Amino acid sequence: MPVREPEWWYGAESSWQAALLAPVAAVVGRIASARLRDQNGYRSRLPVICVGNFTAGGSGKTPLALLLAKLVKEEGRAPWFLSRGYGGSASGAVLVDPTRHAAADVGDEPFLLAAHASAVVSRDRRKGAELIEQNATGPAAIIMDDGLQNPTLAKDLTIAVVDCARRFGNGRVIPAGPLRAPLAEQIRLANLIVLNGEVRSAASDLRVKLSRLTSAPIISASVRPTANADRFRSRKVIAYAGIANPGRFFSLLETLGAVVLSRHAFADHHPFSDHDARMLLEAAQGANAELITTEKDFARLASASGAVTELRAASSVLAIEAAIDGENLQTLKALLHAALSRQS
Repeated sequence: MPVREPEWWYGAESSWQAALLAPVAAVVGRIASARLRDQNGYRSRLPVICVGNFTAGGSGKTPLALLLAKLVKEEGRAPWFLSRGYGGSASGAVLVDPTRHAAADVGDEPFLLAAHASAVVSRDRRKGAELIEQNATGPAAIIMDDGLQNPTLAKDLTIAVVDCARRFGNGRVIPAGPLRAPLAEQIRLANLIVLNGEVRSAASDLRVKLSRLTSAPIISASVRPTANADRFRSRKVIAYAGIANPGRFFSLLETLGAVVLSRHAFADHHPFSDHDARMLLEAAQGANAELITTEKDFARLASASGAVTELRAASSVLAIEAAIDGENLQTLKALLHAALSRQS
């Protein structure tokens, strides 16, 4: 069941909730740290590029994974996505088939990724990698969507994405805060840090902090809408999203000039019900406005029935992509090329 992250995770470090959960977080941190030090995972015959983050919740990994798929193709290899398949019901290692599977089977992110390249979901990352090895023909590479903290599969390049607005929240470990393990333990695993949504003046202190913890390169990135985003300008919209950081989506719509009449935020990976669908449809009809959602949410509306089918038919999608330019892109390409070359 999707769970909404606590707002106080991104508040003051000294909140009473964080203080109350600090003893539990200390135990979780020790266990997570010990697991991170176990780096004897399965070595695939294919290069493994991992895109992860240090915190629970979204930081912009999926758009970056899609950009990496394009760069892998430019290197003459076929990209294969490997995901845990959070929110999906499928068991074992499964090759995603968009004509046969739905987001409810394999998870919304893998379902979305599979529209761009071959994808496998597996909670056991080794078995997932082995399934890719069995099915990949010719030169290929595995793009591991999430899994920075998973030691069961050896990586050739580990990229950590940091949301510049949310950063590390209150700096505490789950459940007292959003960190999956102590930051110092996690950051040593990253070969590259990507600051998503960086504004130079606002992120300079973040760069300084990270530079004290790692010698890995730090580059800037942003997300931008794909083609035809101008169509939302001056249009009245009802926006809804069940992602980790819906505020980023709502803000982007406003930046594009949309008149956002109301914002409906659901928990990450939220399975939309008929009640949700009717509420949103009635809101749009009453305001004479257009419904707009994210690609991930739209994916979860597929293969539904009843009012949810009506909601999907009535909704437009604001698609986004990762934007990395100039020297930042060259740094990423150089590290990717080196990682792919190690597994030629």
